[in-house]
Amino acid sequence: MNPDPWLPRPYRVIGRIAETGDSATLTLAPDGDRLPEFRPGQFAMLYAHGVGEVPISVSAIPGDGTLVHTIRAVGAVSRALHDAEPGTVLGVRGPFGTAWRLDGDGDLLLVAGGIGLAPLRPVLRYALKRRSSRRVILIAGARTPADLLYRKELRGLSDPDGPEIVLTVDRGDDGWTGHVGFVTEPLATHPIDPLQTTALLCGPEPMMRFSARTLLRRGVPAERIEVSLERNMQCGTGLCGHCQFGPLLVCRDGPVAGYPVAEPLFQVKEL
Repeated sequence: MNPDPWLPRPYRVIGRIAETGDSATLTLAPDGDRLPEFRPGQFAMLYAHGVGEVPISVSAIPGDGTLVHTIRAVGAVSRALHDAEPGTVLGVRGPFGTAWRLDGDGDLLLVAGGIGLAPLRPVLRYALKRRSSRRVILIAGARTPADLLYRKELRGLSDPDGPEIVLTVDRGDDGWTGHVGFVTEPLATHPIDPLQTTALLCGPEPMMRFSARTLLRRGVPAERIEVSLERNMQCGTGLCGHCQFGPLLVCRDGPVAGYPVAEPLFQVKEL
């Protein structure tokens, strides 16, 4: 039986990892009936008691009934969630929204900016678990090295049989030996087979827009590009209308959308 989409289910924080100065990953376990399993790209509405509710994408899918969310503290609600210690009970509704394309043919290219790496992390894990001959490429950027998510995990994937990982930052520091610049710079030069590449983009809207244009110039068909849209989602069910983006209700028709759908909307600044 599907859960009531309006009724938050109690989930208890059983683990918390500080990722960066303003981001933390929470592992939540159900206090009672658990929600249906989420798919990569989908989101939950997380409720901090007495503070409020916000949409947060899943950043891992363990498959054991727990939920994993990486949360950046940017407002009162996200700060309360970010600061939740083990033992804290939160309210959870979901799963909501559309999911990433996982089983397409050819190579898989993930392009992430900042906290946008969190919704793509389940895709990376899914692809690596299957260990097919498919190339997996991750190009991820952040403001500084200290703002890069999952650095220890990504370092552990750096082997000849692992994914191709390119990390870039806007501003380096004394210990940084990687790329400095926007994600579009390595994206423009990293070897790909354009007609055999599926690209998934997640991050700030300008980053996704310019990354998609870079891919189009390199010959990647628009139909093989997906983006994750972000808007003010309050109900999660498509009823309140707060997340309207042109003809779309992002909580229902997104957040994952094909670039042919998103591209004309990206051109209208008022949206």
